[in-house]
Amino acid sequence: MGERRTVKVSKYLSRHLRHQPARIGLTLDPAGWVDIDALITAAAEHGFPFTREELDRVVATNDKQRFTIEGTRIRANQGHSISVDLSLPPATPPPYLYHGTHPRALESIRATGLKPMNRHAVHLSSDRGTATRVGARRGRPVVLVVDTGAMHRDGHVFHVSANGVWLTAAVPPRYLCFPGPR
Repeated sequence: MGERRTVKVSKYLSRHLRHQPARIGLTLDPAGWVDIDALITAAAEHGFPFTREELDRVVATNDKQRFTIEGTRIRANQGHSISVDLSLPPATPPPYLYHGTHPRALESIRATGLKPMNRHAVHLSSDRGTATRVGARRGRPVVLVVDTGAMHRDGHVFHVSANGVWLTAAVPPRYLCFPGPR
């Protein structure tokens, strides 16, 4: 399986395990899991066939480790816009985490902070490199530093997903460090 095919399968999985399972006739359980055979069958019936070997490769090689396989089930690790309960316990974050975004979003973020938008939580990265890659998806990235130590001391709750993405309900502007003019 080539790199282009791997990316296509990964995007297909993201769309249907995080956002639109019903579009191909899938129903996720309350924790976001679905039977792998049901997923493969539904995808084929809706014009996007892939094999179990391709699925395993995508899960094993995805740079962001977006998916987890447990026995005969698969789920997305985070980023859902549909209702799921990942049952992640509260976790103590490191003193600082990072959020990648694009310059057009800065004015809104300065005014209202980081919000989950159509997802369940705000996603934060433990390193600048990852945040830079996330922010670069929509052009020139901007990386914000989040004072998660202060947030945690002030009672904000954090969770960490199976692939190391930090999640929190929102980040008020006072906990953000904005880059200076370029």
